[in-house]
Amino acid sequence: MKDSWSASGWVWTALAGPYLAAAGLLVLAGVPKLRDPMPLVRALRSAGWPSGRRLVRMVAAVEVVVGVAAVVRPSRPTALLLAISYTVFTAFVVVALRRGGVLASCGCFGRADTPPTIAHAASTAGAALVALAIAVRPPVTPSSTGLSLGAPWTGAPVGTVVAVLLLAGLVGFLAWQVMAVLPTVTPAAVRSTGRR
Repeated sequence: MKDSWSASGWVWTALAGPYLAAAGLLVLAGVPKLRDPMPLVRALRSAGWPSGRRLVRMVAAVEVVVGVAAVVRPSRPTALLLAISYTVFTAFVVVALRRGGVLASCGCFGRADTPPTIAHAASTAGAALVALAIAVRPPVTPSSTGLSLGAPWTGAPVGTVVAVLLLAGLVGFLAWQVMAVLPTVTPAAVRSTGRR
């Protein structure tokens, strides 16, 4: 048991920031789609996937619930749901890229100007792998302390928790920049929109 906790502890220590960033991005991507599902509806239609406002709103609600659950209670089930979510996102972005043509938005962040890119696919694939690693070795707290499984920051030093949260925020911000901002400022994107 000690070896298992030790391995899980190291995986969590190494990946807590990126894992929490991925979960947080899922929430931040889901909320705008609840309000306005049309960017994703259009993107799904253009890629030949099932679409519709009701479907997109249901998917967005699931995104928010999975993201919140993955942050509040990191465990094998929540990490697995997070990994599955990002695997589906990666598949969609790859399909959109392979179809070619002009897909102005992947709809991921509920905006009309977030086109799918290879960097976007790599980012979502990376998030899926991080979540899968956490699912394989979920965070565990030693039972001798009386703490529950899946609450890895309970009893952790405040400095450690703050550092992990700052890292998660930085990773999340950078991932968002790669997926949502960078594609809109490349020379090709600027030319296609007529911006200067």
